[in-house]
Amino acid sequence: MTINLIKIRFTIAALAGALCCMALHAKKPSLTYVDADALTVINRAQEQAPGWQRLDVDRYPDLTPKVKSYYSYPTGLAVAFRTNSPRITARWKTTGKGHGVNTTAIAQSGLALYIKSDGKWTFAGVGKPTYNAKKHSSTIIQDMADGQKDCILYLPIYDGLDSLEIGVDSACTISAMPNPFPRKKIVVIGSSITHGSAVSHPGMAYPARLERMLDMEFANLGASGQCKLEEFYARIAADSKADAFVFDTFSNPSAEQIEQRLEPFVRIVREAHPETPLIFLQTLRRETTNFNRGTADFENAKREAAARGMKKILAEYDNVYFIDPGMPIGDDHDATCDGVHPSDLGMDRILQVIAPQIREIIR
Repeated sequence: MTINLIKIRFTIAALAGALCCMALHAKKPSLTYVDADALTVINRAQEQAPGWQRLDVDRYPDLTPKVKSYYSYPTGLAVAFRTNSPRITARWKTTGKGHGVNTTAIAQSGLALYIKSDGKWTFAGVGKPTYNAKKHSSTIIQDMADGQKDCILYLPIYDGLDSLEIGVDSACTISAMPNPFPRKKIVVIGSSITHGSAVSHPGMAYPARLERMLDMEFANLGASGQCKLEEFYARIAADSKADAFVFDTFSNPSAEQIEQRLEPFVRIVREAHPETPLIFLQTLRRETTNFNRGTADFENAKREAAARGMKKILAEYDNVYFIDPGMPIGDDHDATCDGVHPSDLGMDRILQVIAPQIREIIR
């Protein structure tokens, strides 16, 4: 009899626990999803770009296949919205690009959410992609306090985006908000460093961080391994409306290419934008030059060519600037992921130097 009573009590306890779990599950709010393209999309260099591309690549038939592919990514784009939901989720589809060796999965195919708090854009969470897949679903943040929240969701850096839906609790609201950076728009054209090759998540590329630091909209036209002062980059800048341009154009070309292409590049941009500030960044001193003499000679030659070329440009054109050092990453040799691409630490060191100068130039 005693054993049977124990069994009965155990059964009742287990049933009560199951009912409790079912009740808790029943109380959990359902989700409502909205298409992100019905909200506010920011950080496009040119507004007519289709879908989730950052540029209408068909306008520029002479783009190389690699640049065309990269500019079809949503790198640097973000969705701005307001919601009173304590939970924000997302589901999205990417094109399934193979994972890069120096890029985290979250930076490549994931999302990064920032919420305004006490007047500052504050990191809230990431949308974690499903590894080696094209369909993704993730709870970005939950259990938040009541109240309206201004949000920015940065999109994948190194993968194409086919669709994006943002989910909130069904009893709550989500709506488009005005562009949170209405004062100025800056277009950044550059290399993999601008693209954000080695950052931890999409909100950490330096154009995105400059955006939040300077309270200005920054469009990211970085193209990993590309951007060698080709004419089509100058024409893209010429066709883009901006209050200033930032150029990371000395990271990839050789010294000879810099000497041949710099002046024609500036001339094309200046003809379209006679008074707009043009800000050129000297490239970083790569850690790969520490012991490799061939690499050191190549890198030193192009840095010297950039300095010589910009000296001539500054003498000929007004409202052109050369920030040198333009990508200082410190001298402890610990601020890159591979000797070339700045980590989050490297990006931070770059920003501490260039952000005040860019702010002053645009002011």
